[in-house]
Amino acid sequence: MGHIFPNWCASAYLRRFLRTNIWQKIETKSKTTLLFVPSNVGMLVAKTYVKYKKMIRVFLLNNFYVLGDVPMKALKTAIFAATMMSGATAMAAEVSGNVAIGSDYFFRGFDQSLGEALSGGFDVGFENGLYVGVWGSSVDDFTSTGGLELDYYAGYGGSFSDSISYDIGYIMYGYPNDTQWDFEEVYGSISVSDFTVGFATSSDWYGSSGDYDYFYGDYGMALNDDFSLGFHYGATRADAGDYEDYSVSLSTEAAGLGFDLSWISTSESDTAYFADNEFVLTISKSL
Repeated sequence: MGHIFPNWCASAYLRRFLRTNIWQKIETKSKTTLLFVPSNVGMLVAKTYVKYKKMIRVFLLNNFYVLGDVPMKALKTAIFAATMMSGATAMAAEVSGNVAIGSDYFFRGFDQSLGEALSGGFDVGFENGLYVGVWGSSVDDFTSTGGLELDYYAGYGGSFSDSISYDIGYIMYGYPNDTQWDFEEVYGSISVSDFTVGFATSSDWYGSSGDYDYFYGDYGMALNDDFSLGFHYGATRADAGDYEDYSVSLSTEAAGLGFDLSWISTSESDTAYFADNEFVLTISKSL
């Protein structure tokens, strides 16, 4: 099948160039023809076309240059199409897993297990930054009848530079044996070097308790080649009540295992189930 080129590909040189490179033509509902070319060859195409004194607009979307006379009303179509193409080129995925056993399981300073907890999960990460995963843990019956939490999440992570990165996503906290407690959150964070600030929000939180917002800040530092120290502060602002949680964690690795010793406390330390100067040891294994 022969190649069909947009009208603006007038030069024989440009047509020959495009025949030798990966490209895809998409015609939008507005009858605008877009040519998607991988970023390593797209700018050369653009420069060649400008050489022939034609008007051209160039967008860089998810590692694809979008070349063509693109009106603003077609930009949304371009973004969607470029995202789909980027996803198609990132079929290679990395699968990872983890298992852990802890002396307790605290979630934002609230005791979920009232003692030892076994947890684990799997993640699938794609080259374009998309990821999906599942994580589960044993919990006490007061948290959910049947003693099981099972969470599903999906998100996108990327970076603006070597020192600035971001993450956005969605998570569903599930309790398969007692679904009345299920809830969902949208989350996001941005990291600058060793500092991270983030949030999570829900309009129908745990047990249908209403609106919920969580804001946090983390800082991590290496003490030496073997040990690292992490600091955490979180603030809950919710219809069910406001409080703060904080922790300090010392981490190391030995014999292929991760060891984390954490001090955890909250502003509600005199209230049942909230951390009150607790120490938690967690031993984990990456798969």
